[in-house]
Amino acid sequence: MKTTRWAILGPGDIGGWFARALPGSAHGTLHAVGSTNPDRAAAFAATHGAPVAGSYEELLARDDIDAVYISTVNTTHADLAVAALKAGKAVLCEKPVAPNMAEVERVLGQAATSGLPFVEAYKHRFGPFARALDAAVANGEVGTSLQLVASFGFAAGQRSGRLFDPELAGGAILDVGGYPVALAVGLAGAAGVDPADLTVTVATGHIGDTGVDEHASATIAAAGFSAEVECSIIAELPRSARLSGSAGVIGLPDVFGSRSASAALFVVRADGRDRLVELPTVDPLAAEADAVSLALLEGRTEAPEVPWAHSRSVARLLDQWRAGLDEAPRGGAHPEPGPTR
Repeated sequence: MKTTRWAILGPGDIGGWFARALPGSAHGTLHAVGSTNPDRAAAFAATHGAPVAGSYEELLARDDIDAVYISTVNTTHADLAVAALKAGKAVLCEKPVAPNMAEVERVLGQAATSGLPFVEAYKHRFGPFARALDAAVANGEVGTSLQLVASFGFAAGQRSGRLFDPELAGGAILDVGGYPVALAVGLAGAAGVDPADLTVTVATGHIGDTGVDEHASATIAAAGFSAEVECSIIAELPRSARLSGSAGVIGLPDVFGSRSASAALFVVRADGRDRLVELPTVDPLAAEADAVSLALLEGRTEAPEVPWAHSRSVARLLDQWRAGLDEAPRGGAHPEPGPTR
């Protein structure tokens, strides 16, 4: 198989994780690094062994780059993705694709026009763990009328920087809220529920003095499926989940894994018995890269791990969640995390 020559656009922390993951991918190699700061791009390229460095425009004009990984701030994803697709590059974009649904649609529209792969990098959707979990749900191991409870939260050291800047699309929902929402969308799809039918029915949260949502909860529902999700950038929350159905429960103690290893196990409790499902771990960022490479090889524009319909549903639900906080009180002490289990 032809090797995919990757360029990283945005040599920051998450870009470094991707650069370290690529040697473990089956089909990709790091070829170039782009930044608005030439010195920063050159230093990152030297550290990670990329032969080419330059501005975004310089890299997108080259014909020796097959795919780009976008790891810049949220507000720049859409413009870079559209420019890359127009330049004939496949795109792996860090989540969220964009701060709102309209911008996500602009990106997906360009991907369709260009006929090139575009994949949103929700890392927990890649690898054997996600496929086994989907299969357990699709096979009805815990029945129907599914109810998910999931959360993702951490305590930022200071209320400053990108996370707390509304101009850079900061806030908990766009930073980590997408994880439990994307989990809900994926599991609903596995259960045969159209993710397009999911809607936010309740949204609560705390908006700090900086103007961003610091802690938020939501109820997401459709016929046959519901989810209670919670996120925070000011409080540690469990990175686990629980899926209950008419016939049992799936316990997911570490559903989102880490930046270097996918989750490894879940427990199915049904028929009065516990079944432990243990899976091999993979580097999720390498798996994301390989999903793009395989799409290129096979002439597909989408990856089954995160199809465009799922990206659309996640973006729509995040829009609804954020809109539901418009009337939330501003500033003051944040509420204590609600019960998530």
